[in-house]
Amino acid sequence: MRILLLGLLIILFNACQSSNTSSSENTEIETPSVDRSFEEIKKDGVLRAITTYSSTTYFLYKGRPMGFEYEMLERLAESLDLELEIIIAEDEDKLIEMLNRGDADLLAYGFTITEGRKKKISFTNALYNSYQVLIQRKPEYWRQMKLHEIKNELITDPIELSGDTISVKKESSYADRIKNLSSEIGEEIYIDPIPGSWSADKIIKKIAEGEIKYTVADQNIAFINASYYPILDISTKVSFSQRIAWATRQNNPELLKVVNEWIMNAKKTTDYHVIYNKYFKNKRLFKRRVKSDFYSLNEGKISQYDDLIKKYANDTLNWDWRLLASVIYQESRFDPHEKSWVGAQGLMQIMPKTAEELKITNPNDPDQSVRGGSAYLTQMMAAHDKIQDSVQRIKFALASYNAGLYHIRDAQKLAESLGDDPLIWDENVEEAVLKLSSPKYYINKVVKYGYVRGLEPYNYVNEIFERYEHYQKFIDK
Repeated sequence: MRILLLGLLIILFNACQSSNTSSSENTEIETPSVDRSFEEIKKDGVLRAITTYSSTTYFLYKGRPMGFEYEMLERLAESLDLELEIIIAEDEDKLIEMLNRGDADLLAYGFTITEGRKKKISFTNALYNSYQVLIQRKPEYWRQMKLHEIKNELITDPIELSGDTISVKKESSYADRIKNLSSEIGEEIYIDPIPGSWSADKIIKKIAEGEIKYTVADQNIAFINASYYPILDISTKVSFSQRIAWATRQNNPELLKVVNEWIMNAKKTTDYHVIYNKYFKNKRLFKRRVKSDFYSLNEGKISQYDDLIKKYANDTLNWDWRLLASVIYQESRFDPHEKSWVGAQGLMQIMPKTAEELKITNPNDPDQSVRGGSAYLTQMMAAHDKIQDSVQRIKFALASYNAGLYHIRDAQKLAESLGDDPLIWDENVEEAVLKLSSPKYYINKVVKYGYVRGLEPYNYVNEIFERYEHYQKFIDK
């Protein structure tokens, strides 16, 4: 037993030494093909970040975008006063290539820091540390077996992998680790390259179902995914602790410095640890998501009312149904019994007087609410028929749905009096709406209906469209 443990310690020690000389170190140094400085990013007003679609990075659950990388990126962008644009990488083997050719400014993905990768990209400060583990399937009848009997059937020391095959993505740090491990033990461990488009969730599920024999993953990702599959064993370490970070292009030291400072401060907050625990430690929440039909990695649904939303989006509004779904989430979070403090009710939060005009007898009935809300939005679209741009027209209709048509008419008149375009919402009428909460502006002679809490329609429109962009990424039209 002491010899076996000593062997494992020697292998793990060598892992730390050799992880800095991974196979990716032998590849050519990639030179960024674009030079977009932090000042240019600030001027543009948008932070573009590449990430992946998985149960820990970025996904949709009950109509809400979630994920460790997503929540951290939200906070980073907010701290920099930038809008966030997320680019989904369909192939994880292409992440560095996407970054260096300028698809985005930041690679927001849990990358293990290696010497080989450091020749191609600049790593940020580590977001967290983890170590790599072997993921394998327990015997079929493991519940009837004693603990030592189960262990006898499993790989418990990396040396035992000699001559065996492990399935990993070819450009991953896991592939590098397996090659180094082969060298350390003096025996070949074969790599079965799997598509870079496969998420960790999919790979781990295939292990659980017996389609793949072994794979390797970071312990925190293995832990949360394997929590749904009791038949999996993740107890065998194949590396010491490693630093996991994001990355920038090497020609953008200003952005790297800013992100590093933000990470350093963020990790000192309770908020950071709450987010980390939510995605990497909370097994109960993970299981609830995995079992849900409204988890984008499962059924590709937004809510239980998708068919109803599609019906009225197509027949009444002629909108993309995912946009109407975003409106309904904004109004009620898909709760048909939601009631606001001012008396609005149902999925689309229709006021009693409006419900009466729309012949809605039961505002809590999903069909009546979506029918009525869609009809009212159609009226608002017609009220703004002078606006030719379809997206701008929708934004005016949404603002009118939220704040009332006549307040938006006031905002248009105010915008025109200030030299802005009354037929463009973005950066024109939306700014006038904000001004209507100030006496300086709502007593203006062109304003007929007075004060309005302008931040509400301003945020309402922006949040609906932001969510709609997420829905477009995850859900088929």
